[in-house]
Amino acid sequence: MKKLLFIAGYFVLSMPLFANNDIDSLLNVLDSSVDNYQVFSNQKEEQLNKLKDLLRFTNSNDQRYKICGQLYEDYKSYKSDSALTYAQKKLQIAEKMNNRWNLTDAKLNLASIMGTSGMYKESMDILETINIQDNPDLKAYYFHVYRTVYGFMADYTVSTREKERYNKLVSNFRDSLLVVNPPNSETHIMVKTDQLIANKKSDEAIKILLTYYPTIKNDKHTRAIIAYCISVTYQKQQNRENEKKWLIISAINDIQSATKDYISLRSLAFLLYKEGDIDRAYKYIKRSLEDALFCNARLRTYEISQMLPIIDQAYQHQSQARQRQLIISLISISLLSVFLLIAVLSVYRQMRKLSVARKDLSQANKLLNDLNKELSETNKLLKHSNETLSEANLIKEEYIGRYMDQCSAYIDKLDDYRRLLNKTATAGKIDDLIQTIKSKQFIEDELKEFYTNFDSTFLQLFPTFVEEFSALLVDNEEIQLKSGELLNTELRIFALIRLGISDSVKISHFLRYSLSTIYNYRTKLRNKSAVPRDEFESYVMKIGMEK
Repeated sequence: MKKLLFIAGYFVLSMPLFANNDIDSLLNVLDSSVDNYQVFSNQKEEQLNKLKDLLRFTNSNDQRYKICGQLYEDYKSYKSDSALTYAQKKLQIAEKMNNRWNLTDAKLNLASIMGTSGMYKESMDILETINIQDNPDLKAYYFHVYRTVYGFMADYTVSTREKERYNKLVSNFRDSLLVVNPPNSETHIMVKTDQLIANKKSDEAIKILLTYYPTIKNDKHTRAIIAYCISVTYQKQQNRENEKKWLIISAINDIQSATKDYISLRSLAFLLYKEGDIDRAYKYIKRSLEDALFCNARLRTYEISQMLPIIDQAYQHQSQARQRQLIISLISISLLSVFLLIAVLSVYRQMRKLSVARKDLSQANKLLNDLNKELSETNKLLKHSNETLSEANLIKEEYIGRYMDQCSAYIDKLDDYRRLLNKTATAGKIDDLIQTIKSKQFIEDELKEFYTNFDSTFLQLFPTFVEEFSALLVDNEEIQLKSGELLNTELRIFALIRLGISDSVKISHFLRYSLSTIYNYRTKLRNKSAVPRDEFESYVMKIGMEK
């Protein structure tokens, strides 16, 4: 898992921007990088050993000078003692070569590493021996070393007066660096943003740094430096989240470039300590101390030693609290284990008793199962009877109400009809009276209204009757109603059957058709049945019942 996280982190950090990566993801990458720091150190050692082999097997002073210079650069932020050694060797070779440019370059290397190592006097002594006018193309490096050494002296002096003097010198050399370095160079960018931060113009500084950062290709050490500068700028703005994010990015690049002389991981450790992430803070400060000791970076070791006791004390307190919690947990678990054992023994005794009881219950269960089956069948029959009775009651209530309304309406209509006949007879219109008595229009109108009332009442009781009835017929034989029809003759026959009137004589009387006509209708529809023919009418009786 760690290896996969490490590989993922390596590719993530190869991207120029980190806008899509949240702080937790970056911390996971940093954790993996710290855990695998030896992998990066081994890669660095392998690179250094190749250069040392080249140095041993070359006799050319020019080549030896270049190789020592490369070893100095590689060791500068990895192991300061070795960097000092190769800076001295480079100076010795330059003296043999008697080349003024090489001598100046070598002296600047030596002065730089001495200043980084805290040997300020020795560094200044060397710088005073240099006449930079002889090599104007080294001015930028010359001013950079002066600025760096005076910066260290300002940071670590205890005298306020001296600090102000050194800071003024730093400002002067910063201005000089801005003049001699090209505007788009790394040094110019770093010095310019340093100047802006010092002048409290952090907004301008952050724009420059964030624009420059994506342009850095395949140089983790430079990315680490610029990322740290960005974090410092956000610190000035009191933007804690972005300060933390860029400290993490800087620390990842430091670890992956095998840099041992760094600030970011140490600063991040203290920030995490303030946030309460003690475990990570302790892990990072410990890694920082080990790297500083390996590099023999005395100033970094001193800085870390100021923070380490604070973080270590918090870590020890947290460890003790966890240990106390662990002891309490162990005691609790032990007590629970005893109670559990007692409970298990008690359960075992109860199980033995239950075993005997189960045998007795087994026979009783068999009897109960048989009784339950019988009861279930009885319940089914009872349920069906209740449903049938409920349905019958509903039908009776509905049709009794309709019957009473219909009778009342018929009485009113007969009375109206009587009055009409009486009026016609009184008027002496005998022919009209005879014609009215012979006419069947009154009966036909009443029958039409009667069947319409029957249809609507039935469909109120069984609203899905037509659809369900059609579903009982084979395909393409569904009942087709004419426009305005609720039920036709075929449907009324089976509507009466659904209401429980299955006698063809009663049906023929009700619908005023001959008995043979009713029989033919019933036979024809049974022949179209999609269900067993003999069971067709029993399926009709189930229409409208709850499934």
